[in-house]
Amino acid sequence: MAGAALVALLGTALGSVPPALALEPPAGQTPATPVTPLERRLAQWPDWALPAPLPRPGSGDLLYPDWFLGSWQVSSSDGAQYTVRFVSGPTGVVGDRAFNAAAVGRAVLGDRLRSVANDPDNPNRQIARLQAGSGPPLSLESTVVGRRREQPDADGLLVDELALQIVRGRGEPTVSRVETLSRFERQGSDRIAVSQWQATYPSPAEGLRARPRSAGQLTLRLARGGPPGGPAS
Repeated sequence: MAGAALVALLGTALGSVPPALALEPPAGQTPATPVTPLERRLAQWPDWALPAPLPRPGSGDLLYPDWFLGSWQVSSSDGAQYTVRFVSGPTGVVGDRAFNAAAVGRAVLGDRLRSVANDPDNPNRQIARLQAGSGPPLSLESTVVGRRREQPDADGLLVDELALQIVRGRGEPTVSRVETLSRFERQGSDRIAVSQWQATYPSPAEGLRARPRSAGQLTLRLARGGPPGGPAS
């Protein structure tokens, strides 16, 4: 979900990893018969590596099924609670990326996260600003460089995104990559169950082929709440 990768990036930037990213196998959640590229990717967990089977995202945003439209109250397996929203874009329903990333980031990091802003020229790029103790402020640029979307049926969605992160503010910039595979399952008109698998890799400067430095799994429950999503700003 929009914002998940950013939280991993923010945790890395602040020198800590959120509790949800402790290595944890996806018990009972691997597809029985992997057929599609993302089903096969999930079946490989936790033995992931780059390169991943993810095309470049181009200039378009990630599209969600119509049943995502609106605001949702999120309960996470790490104890965090926050609100996310999905809005009507020019080509379909999209996540309100800056709003969602800020909501997740503040739930995990509190006041250390100062702001999250979208790049007006690229829906796949965000810049976050944060403060780590008494040190200099940090900026974190997150750009989705790979994405695959699969909708196996009317009530399901699989999305895998690879984000490039650049942290600036302490000497030389720090570069890494975060892959987040999310599985969404609609449960009636007012519930969505989400499972996310995430891996953090070193900088592409160390080689396009890479093994994860850290990995973990997270589950979320979305309950419909708040006003319907309006047009994207």
